[in-house]
Amino acid sequence: MARDSLPMGSVRVRAGTAAEVGLLITRLVTGGDVTLPVRVVHGKLDGPVVWLDAAVHGDEVVGVEVIRQVLRTLQPKQLRGTVIAVPIVNVLGFMTGDRYLPDRRDLNRSFPGSARGSLAARVAHLFMTEVVSKCSVGIDLHTGADRRANLPQIRADLDDPGTLELARAFGAPVVLHARLRDGSIRSAAAESGARVLLYEGGENLRLDEYAVDAGVRGVRRVLAALGMTDPVAEDPPPTLECRGSGWVRSRRTGIAHLDVQLGQEVAVGERLGSVFDSYGKTLRTVRADRDGVVIGRANAPIVNRGDALVHIASPSAPVIAVDE
Repeated sequence: MARDSLPMGSVRVRAGTAAEVGLLITRLVTGGDVTLPVRVVHGKLDGPVVWLDAAVHGDEVVGVEVIRQVLRTLQPKQLRGTVIAVPIVNVLGFMTGDRYLPDRRDLNRSFPGSARGSLAARVAHLFMTEVVSKCSVGIDLHTGADRRANLPQIRADLDDPGTLELARAFGAPVVLHARLRDGSIRSAAAESGARVLLYEGGENLRLDEYAVDAGVRGVRRVLAALGMTDPVAEDPPPTLECRGSGWVRSRRTGIAHLDVQLGQEVAVGERLGSVFDSYGKTLRTVRADRDGVVIGRANAPIVNRGDALVHIASPSAPVIAVDE
């Protein structure tokens, strides 16, 4: 029996076909339309419905490239299930390289949104109504915040067996148990019953190849684990499962020189770098406050007291909230 067509906006996508749809977000002062770009690959065969999204923060471009490469390999006549891809969620921010929307709101603090709320709330509502409501699984693709680089990692609810299975299938170097943050896609989607993996990798405004490659391979492994595509030839690489994380922060204002790299294992008290003044005098040695692996680091050399420098994840650390 043939699958039903899938509604998206004002169109219906027939089984065994793919379509690109623009969902109206708003209109510019010039009268031009701003639309949410959606590509639907509606498989001929039954299976799960999964969404992929990127650029919820407008300066995060790694996920856009991940989705491009994944879509290139999907064939609707062979796909079991449906993939709904939204490569750029924060369209207005993406056009200017800005993390936020023009109203300065963080879109990933605005879900599930409202049809009559702020611009951010309206985008969130549109995404939830047209995309998340149709799906059982989602992969939300992110990079580090401004001038911060992240080791490829999955953040998810590891206490949920189904989510943990998908996180392991993704095969990122680190899987981090992360609390749900109010207003995030992950939180709103979880309330609607979907399982969500949040991928972090690379730096904003850069196409870091190591982050793109890990993201593409991970998404393909998840689709295969769900039975939507044929099994991938390679097994997932070893993954370190961590229960918490924390940032080592600068205790002085100055110029930071960090010696640690992403993925490096560190121990409590180990030297991570130093902070100098403008004459070259050492103001403070930066040291690890826990055992674990470096999953994020600041790339901006000029730091103020209290600025985050090195993000360390630990297998046995207490669970804390993490950035999304």
